[in-house]
Amino acid sequence: MSNQDTKVNNQGTQPLIEVRGLKQYFQINTGFFRSIPLKAVDDISFSIREGETLGLVGESGCGKTTAGRSILHLYKPTAGEVIYRGKPIVTPADIAEFRTKATMVFQDPYSSLDPRMTVADIIGEPLDVHHMYSSQEERREKILELMDHVGLNSEHAARYAHEFSGGQRQRVGIARALAVDPDFIVCDEPVSALDVSIQAQVINMFEELQDKMGLTYLFIAHDLLVVRHISDRIAVMYLGRMVELADAQEIYERPLHPYSKALISAVPVPDPKTARANQRIALTGEIPSPLHAPSGCPFRTRCPYAQPVCAESMPAFKEVEKGHFVACHRTEEIN
Repeated sequence: MSNQDTKVNNQGTQPLIEVRGLKQYFQINTGFFRSIPLKAVDDISFSIREGETLGLVGESGCGKTTAGRSILHLYKPTAGEVIYRGKPIVTPADIAEFRTKATMVFQDPYSSLDPRMTVADIIGEPLDVHHMYSSQEERREKILELMDHVGLNSEHAARYAHEFSGGQRQRVGIARALAVDPDFIVCDEPVSALDVSIQAQVINMFEELQDKMGLTYLFIAHDLLVVRHISDRIAVMYLGRMVELADAQEIYERPLHPYSKALISAVPVPDPKTARANQRIALTGEIPSPLHAPSGCPFRTRCPYAQPVCAESMPAFKEVEKGHFVACHRTEEIN
Protein backbone atom coordinates (compact mmCIF):
# COMPACT_ATOMS: atom_id res chain seq x y z
CA MET A 1 0.00 0.00 0.00
CA SER A 2 1.37 3.44 -0.94
CA ASN A 3 1.85 6.32 1.50
CA GLN A 4 -1.00 8.16 -0.20
CA ASP A 5 -3.34 5.18 0.24
CA THR A 6 -2.42 5.01 3.93
CA LYS A 7 -3.04 8.73 4.28
CA VAL A 8 -6.49 8.48 2.72
CA ASN A 9 -7.46 5.52 4.94
CA ASN A 10 -6.40 7.41 8.06
CA GLN A 11 -8.59 10.41 7.29
CA GLY A 12 -11.82 11.03 9.13
CA THR A 13 -15.16 10.94 7.37
CA GLN A 14 -16.39 14.27 8.78
CA PRO A 15 -15.66 17.08 6.30
CA LEU A 16 -13.48 19.90 7.62
CA ILE A 17 -14.67 22.27 4.89
CA GLU A 18 -17.94 22.09 2.96
CA VAL A 19 -18.73 24.35 0.02
CA ARG A 20 -22.35 24.42 -1.12
CA GLY A 21 -23.57 26.26 -4.21
CA LEU A 22 -20.74 28.81 -4.13
CA LYS A 23 -21.12 31.66 -6.61
CA GLN A 24 -18.83 34.62 -7.16
CA TYR A 25 -20.07 37.18 -9.69
CA PHE A 26 -18.35 40.46 -10.50
CA GLN A 27 -20.35 43.27 -12.07
CA ILE A 28 -18.57 44.57 -15.17
CA ASN A 29 -19.48 48.08 -16.33
CA THR A 30 -20.55 48.15 -19.99
CA GLY A 31 -21.22 51.91 -20.13
CA PHE A 32 -24.28 54.14 -19.77
CA PHE A 33 -24.86 52.92 -16.21
CA ARG A 34 -25.24 49.33 -17.34
CA SER A 35 -23.35 46.28 -16.18
CA ILE A 36 -23.32 42.55 -16.75
CA PRO A 37 -22.19 39.83 -14.34
CA LEU A 38 -18.91 38.03 -14.89
CA LYS A 39 -19.57 34.58 -13.43
CA ALA A 40 -16.08 33.74 -12.15
CA VAL A 41 -17.42 30.92 -9.95
CA ASP A 42 -20.85 29.59 -10.83
CA ASP A 43 -22.51 27.22 -8.38
CA ILE A 44 -19.79 24.80 -7.23
CA SER A 45 -20.10 22.34 -4.35
CA PHE A 46 -17.57 20.02 -2.72
CA SER A 47 -16.16 19.01 0.66
CA ILE A 48 -12.66 18.39 1.98
CA ARG A 49 -12.02 15.87 4.74
CA GLU A 50 -9.66 16.62 7.59
CA GLY A 51 -6.06 15.80 6.66
CA GLU A 52 -6.87 15.56 2.96
CA THR A 53 -5.44 17.43 -0.03
CA LEU A 54 -7.95 18.35 -2.72
CA GLY A 55 -6.32 19.44 -5.98
CA LEU A 56 -8.20 22.03 -8.06
CA VAL A 57 -7.16 22.20 -11.71
CA GLY A 58 -8.23 23.87 -14.93
CA GLU A 59 -7.12 26.38 -17.55
CA SER A 60 -6.08 29.92 -16.63
CA GLY A 61 -9.16 32.02 -16.01
CA CYS A 62 -11.45 29.12 -15.10
CA GLY A 63 -12.09 30.49 -11.58
CA LYS A 64 -9.73 28.37 -9.45
CA THR A 65 -8.11 31.25 -7.57
CA THR A 66 -11.41 33.10 -7.18
CA ALA A 67 -12.93 29.95 -5.65
CA GLY A 68 -10.10 29.72 -3.12
CA ARG A 69 -10.36 33.38 -2.16
CA SER A 70 -14.14 33.21 -1.89
CA ILE A 71 -13.91 30.23 0.47
CA LEU A 72 -11.69 32.32 2.77
CA HIS A 73 -14.06 35.30 2.32
CA LEU A 74 -11.30 37.46 0.84
CA TYR A 75 -14.09 38.07 -1.67
CA LYS A 76 -17.60 38.15 -0.26
CA PRO A 77 -19.43 35.26 -2.01
CA THR A 78 -22.36 36.28 -4.19
CA ALA A 79 -24.26 33.19 -3.06
CA GLY A 80 -23.72 29.84 -1.42
CA GLU A 81 -22.35 28.57 1.88
CA VAL A 82 -18.92 27.82 3.29
CA ILE A 83 -19.14 25.50 6.31
CA TYR A 84 -16.22 24.88 8.67
CA ARG A 85 -16.51 21.92 11.08
CA GLY A 86 -20.27 21.90 10.61
CA LYS A 87 -20.73 25.64 11.24
CA PRO A 88 -21.66 28.05 8.40
CA ILE A 89 -19.35 31.07 8.03
CA VAL A 90 -21.80 33.98 7.90
CA THR A 91 -21.20 36.87 10.28
CA PRO A 92 -18.08 39.08 10.58
CA ALA A 93 -17.34 37.30 13.89
CA ASP A 94 -17.53 33.92 12.10
CA ILE A 95 -15.13 35.16 9.41
CA ALA A 96 -12.67 36.55 11.98
CA GLU A 97 -12.67 33.26 13.87
CA PHE A 98 -12.39 31.25 10.63
CA ARG A 99 -9.30 33.22 9.61
CA THR A 100 -7.46 31.99 12.68
CA LYS A 101 -7.95 28.45 11.35
CA ALA A 102 -7.80 28.99 7.58
CA THR A 103 -5.05 30.80 5.68
CA MET A 104 -3.60 31.15 2.19
CA VAL A 105 -0.26 30.74 0.44
CA PHE A 106 -0.24 33.08 -2.55
CA GLN A 107 1.03 32.35 -6.04
CA ASP A 108 3.68 35.02 -6.49
CA PRO A 109 6.35 35.15 -3.76
CA TYR A 110 7.68 38.36 -5.31
CA SER A 111 4.52 40.46 -4.92
CA SER A 112 2.88 38.83 -1.88
CA LEU A 113 5.61 39.98 0.57
CA ASP A 114 5.94 43.61 1.71
CA PRO A 115 9.41 44.83 0.64
CA ARG A 116 9.51 47.31 3.55
CA MET A 117 9.13 44.63 6.22
CA THR A 118 11.75 42.25 7.57
CA VAL A 119 11.14 38.51 7.38
CA ALA A 120 10.43 38.46 11.13
CA ASP A 121 7.76 41.16 10.77
CA ILE A 122 6.17 39.46 7.72
CA ILE A 123 5.87 36.14 9.56
CA GLY A 124 4.84 37.85 12.80
CA GLU A 125 2.10 40.00 11.25
CA PRO A 126 -0.68 37.37 11.71
CA LEU A 127 0.44 36.99 15.34
CA ASP A 128 0.08 40.76 15.76
CA VAL A 129 -3.34 40.91 14.07
CA HIS A 130 -4.81 38.08 16.14
CA HIS A 131 -2.95 38.96 19.40
CA MET A 132 -1.41 35.50 19.66
CA TYR A 133 1.42 36.22 22.11
CA SER A 134 1.78 37.67 25.60
CA SER A 135 5.29 39.14 25.30
CA GLN A 136 7.84 40.17 22.69
CA GLU A 137 10.02 37.24 23.71
CA GLU A 138 7.16 34.78 23.05
CA ARG A 139 6.54 36.46 19.68
CA ARG A 140 10.21 36.11 18.73
CA GLU A 141 10.28 32.44 19.78
CA LYS A 142 7.19 31.68 17.68
CA ILE A 143 8.67 33.39 14.63
CA LEU A 144 11.95 31.48 14.94
CA GLU A 145 10.04 28.21 15.38
CA LEU A 146 7.99 28.91 12.23
CA MET A 147 11.16 29.73 10.29
CA ASP A 148 12.68 26.44 11.41
CA HIS A 149 9.55 24.57 10.20
CA VAL A 150 10.07 25.86 6.64
CA GLY A 151 13.85 25.50 6.54
CA LEU A 152 14.94 29.10 7.16
CA ASN A 153 17.75 30.05 9.55
CA SER A 154 17.31 32.41 12.49
CA GLU A 155 19.82 34.81 10.89
CA HIS A 156 17.32 35.37 8.05
CA ALA A 157 14.86 37.05 10.43
CA ALA A 158 16.36 40.54 10.12
CA ARG A 159 16.64 40.45 6.32
CA TYR A 160 14.23 41.82 3.72
CA ALA A 161 12.34 39.84 1.07
CA HIS A 162 14.38 41.19 -1.87
CA GLU A 163 17.50 39.53 -0.42
CA PHE A 164 16.06 36.04 -0.99
CA SER A 165 15.55 33.72 -3.94
CA GLY A 166 12.06 32.82 -5.15
CA GLY A 167 12.05 29.52 -3.27
CA GLN A 168 13.13 31.18 -0.02
CA ARG A 169 10.50 33.90 -0.43
CA GLN A 170 7.82 31.27 -0.86
CA ARG A 171 9.07 29.61 2.35
CA VAL A 172 8.55 32.96 4.10
CA GLY A 173 5.00 33.04 2.72
CA ILE A 174 4.36 29.52 3.95
CA ALA A 175 5.72 30.38 7.42
CA ARG A 176 3.36 33.37 7.50
CA ALA A 177 0.43 31.09 6.60
CA LEU A 178 1.39 28.72 9.44
CA ALA A 179 1.65 31.51 12.03
CA VAL A 180 -1.93 31.21 13.29
CA ASP A 181 -1.63 27.41 13.65
CA PRO A 182 -4.27 26.76 10.95
CA ASP A 183 -6.20 23.59 10.15
CA PHE A 184 -6.83 24.53 6.51
CA ILE A 185 -4.61 26.22 3.91
CA VAL A 186 -5.56 27.34 0.41
CA CYS A 187 -2.42 26.91 -1.70
CA ASP A 188 -2.89 29.13 -4.76
CA GLU A 189 -0.42 27.81 -7.37
CA PRO A 190 2.36 28.03 -4.76
CA VAL A 191 5.09 26.58 -7.00
CA SER A 192 4.17 27.90 -10.45
CA ALA A 193 6.54 30.90 -10.16
CA LEU A 194 9.49 28.76 -9.02
CA ASP A 195 12.22 26.89 -10.89
CA VAL A 196 11.46 23.21 -11.46
CA SER A 197 14.30 22.11 -9.17
CA ILE A 198 12.87 24.25 -6.35
CA GLN A 199 9.29 23.11 -6.98
CA ALA A 200 10.03 19.58 -5.78
CA GLN A 201 11.58 20.88 -2.54
CA VAL A 202 8.57 23.08 -1.79
CA ILE A 203 6.06 20.31 -2.63
CA ASN A 204 7.91 17.88 -0.35
CA MET A 205 7.86 20.50 2.39
CA PHE A 206 4.07 20.89 2.03
CA GLU A 207 3.71 17.12 2.49
CA GLU A 208 6.03 17.04 5.52
CA LEU A 209 4.16 19.93 7.15
CA GLN A 210 0.85 18.17 6.51
CA ASP A 211 2.07 14.99 8.21
CA LYS A 212 3.63 16.89 11.12
CA MET A 213 0.82 19.42 11.74
CA GLY A 214 -2.28 17.60 10.47
CA LEU A 215 -3.01 20.21 7.81
CA THR A 216 -5.76 20.12 5.20
CA TYR A 217 -5.07 21.66 1.77
CA LEU A 218 -7.00 23.03 -1.17
CA PHE A 219 -4.15 22.88 -3.70
CA ILE A 220 -4.84 25.06 -6.74
CA ALA A 221 -2.60 24.49 -9.77
CA HIS A 222 -2.52 24.10 -13.52
CA ASP A 223 0.43 21.67 -13.49
CA LEU A 224 -1.28 18.29 -13.48
CA LEU A 225 1.88 16.38 -12.56
CA VAL A 226 2.29 18.46 -9.40
CA VAL A 227 -1.37 18.03 -8.50
CA ARG A 228 -1.24 14.29 -9.04
CA HIS A 229 1.79 13.99 -6.76
CA ILE A 230 0.32 15.85 -3.78
CA SER A 231 -3.46 15.35 -4.04
CA ASP A 232 -5.76 12.68 -2.62
CA ARG A 233 -8.65 13.81 -4.80
CA ILE A 234 -8.77 16.12 -7.82
CA ALA A 235 -11.50 18.52 -8.94
CA VAL A 236 -11.56 19.89 -12.50
CA MET A 237 -13.02 23.34 -13.25
CA TYR A 238 -14.03 24.86 -16.55
CA LEU A 239 -15.39 28.38 -17.03
CA GLY A 240 -16.48 28.78 -13.41
CA ARG A 241 -18.13 25.36 -13.14
CA MET A 242 -16.90 22.12 -11.64
CA VAL A 243 -17.02 19.38 -14.28
CA GLU A 244 -15.41 16.38 -12.52
CA LEU A 245 -14.30 15.28 -9.07
CA ALA A 246 -12.71 11.94 -8.14
CA ASP A 247 -9.75 10.27 -6.42
CA ALA A 248 -6.45 11.40 -7.95
CA GLN A 249 -5.57 7.96 -9.30
CA GLU A 250 -9.07 7.40 -10.64
CA ILE A 251 -9.19 10.70 -12.52
CA TYR A 252 -5.82 10.01 -14.15
CA GLU A 253 -6.53 6.43 -15.12
CA ARG A 254 -10.18 6.87 -16.10
CA PRO A 255 -11.36 10.46 -16.62
CA LEU A 256 -15.04 10.55 -17.60
CA HIS A 257 -15.62 14.18 -18.68
CA PRO A 258 -14.43 15.15 -22.20
CA TYR A 259 -12.55 18.17 -20.81
CA SER A 260 -10.76 16.04 -18.19
CA LYS A 261 -9.82 13.56 -20.91
CA ALA A 262 -8.22 16.36 -22.95
CA LEU A 263 -6.33 17.72 -19.93
CA ILE A 264 -4.95 14.30 -18.94
CA SER A 265 -3.94 13.53 -22.54
CA ALA A 266 -1.76 16.67 -22.55
CA VAL A 267 0.29 15.65 -19.50
CA PRO A 268 3.88 14.89 -20.60
CA VAL A 269 5.03 11.30 -20.05
CA PRO A 270 8.76 10.66 -19.43
CA ASP A 271 8.75 7.27 -21.20
CA PRO A 272 9.02 7.80 -25.02
CA LYS A 273 7.24 4.52 -25.87
CA THR A 274 4.31 5.32 -23.61
CA ALA A 275 4.20 8.90 -24.88
CA ARG A 276 3.99 7.72 -28.51
CA ALA A 277 1.23 5.25 -27.62
CA ASN A 278 -0.85 7.94 -25.88
CA GLN A 279 -3.33 9.71 -28.09
CA ARG A 280 -3.37 13.45 -27.58
CA ILE A 281 -6.86 14.97 -27.58
CA ALA A 282 -6.64 18.38 -29.24
CA LEU A 283 -9.50 20.74 -28.44
CA THR A 284 -10.74 23.01 -31.21
CA GLY A 285 -12.37 26.39 -30.92
CA GLU A 286 -11.79 29.35 -28.65
CA ILE A 287 -12.39 29.40 -24.90
CA PRO A 288 -15.65 31.33 -24.42
CA SER A 289 -15.64 34.54 -22.41
CA PRO A 290 -17.11 34.17 -18.90
CA LEU A 291 -19.00 37.39 -19.68
CA HIS A 292 -20.83 35.62 -22.51
CA ALA A 293 -20.82 31.96 -21.50
CA PRO A 294 -22.62 29.51 -23.79
CA SER A 295 -26.07 28.30 -22.86
CA GLY A 296 -26.33 24.89 -21.27
CA CYS A 297 -22.99 23.12 -20.77
CA PRO A 298 -20.13 25.66 -20.78
CA PHE A 299 -17.81 23.17 -22.53
CA ARG A 300 -20.14 22.34 -25.43
CA THR A 301 -18.53 24.82 -27.89
CA ARG A 302 -15.25 22.83 -27.73
CA CYS A 303 -16.61 19.36 -27.00
CA PRO A 304 -16.31 16.68 -29.72
CA TYR A 305 -19.37 14.89 -28.28
CA ALA A 306 -21.74 17.89 -28.09
CA GLN A 307 -25.41 17.32 -29.01
CA PRO A 308 -28.43 19.68 -29.05
CA VAL A 309 -29.30 18.67 -25.48
CA CYS A 310 -25.97 20.16 -24.34
CA ALA A 311 -27.11 23.62 -25.44
CA GLU A 312 -30.54 23.29 -23.85
CA SER A 313 -29.68 22.70 -20.20
CA MET A 314 -26.79 22.68 -17.75
CA PRO A 315 -25.82 19.09 -16.88
CA ALA A 316 -26.18 18.22 -13.20
CA PHE A 317 -23.00 17.59 -11.21
CA LYS A 318 -23.84 14.10 -10.04
CA GLU A 319 -22.19 11.00 -8.60
CA VAL A 320 -21.97 8.45 -11.42
CA GLU A 321 -19.83 6.00 -9.44
CA LYS A 322 -18.87 5.90 -5.77
CA GLY A 323 -16.86 9.07 -5.09
CA HIS A 324 -16.74 10.01 -8.80
CA PHE A 325 -18.78 13.10 -9.75
CA VAL A 326 -19.25 14.35 -13.32
CA ALA A 327 -21.27 17.12 -15.00
CA CYS A 328 -22.02 15.78 -18.49
CA HIS A 329 -25.24 14.81 -20.30
CA ARG A 330 -23.51 12.02 -22.22
CA THR A 331 -21.24 10.38 -19.64
CA GLU A 332 -22.64 6.87 -20.13
CA GLU A 333 -22.54 7.09 -23.94
CA ILE A 334 -18.95 8.28 -24.34
CA ASN A 335 -17.30 6.08 -21.69
